Amino acid sequence: MKRSIIAEKRGLSPVIATVILISVTIVVAVSVAYWMGSIAGGYTSFEQVELPTAYAEYGTNFDIDDDGTAGESGWKITIELKNTGSADATIDNIFINSVPLSSISTSVVDLWYKDENGQLTEAQDFSSISIRVGKGSTNSVIIYILDDGGQSIKGATSGTRMDIKLHSAAGRDYPAQVKLP
Repeated sequence: MKRSIIAEKRGLSPVIATVILISVTIVVAVSVAYWMGSIAGGYTSFEQVELPTAYAEYGTNFDIDDDGTAGESGWKITIELKNTGSADATIDNIFINSVPLSSISTSVVDLWYKDENGQLTEAQDFSSISIRVGKGSTNSVIIYILDDGGQSIKGATSGTRMDIKLHSAAGRDYPAQVKLP
């Protein structure tokens, strides 16, 4: 009597087949969960800049050029920035009374901020502002509005409120209102 090759083969028991099927399903489910989590993490990081402090002071001897000689008079507006979000923020434009800083003459406005090393730096070109606020960190923006006998920003007089809006590279606006003393 001849035996066939098919008759000598034995299959897996139903219990072992079920265990293998469940194990493979769990491994695939965990892999998909990690993959989806990494995709969602990229879309859920966000910037959230808070402005805890914004104030103005008037002075007659500001050393705006940082050259050791004082004498410029006007308002010094200091704005503290705090990023409480999960992504870095970059301020790329500043508006004063709805006018972009790039449209205001550098002879009446001066802008200072802290760079990545924490050093106070003067913005040389208002058309390409890049003020970085890392996640969980703070920064300061100092805006000098010079009071040069009517040649200053329209509406910049003692007792008025200045609307300042910081615009980020992510498209968000962070407004502050400061009363000039």
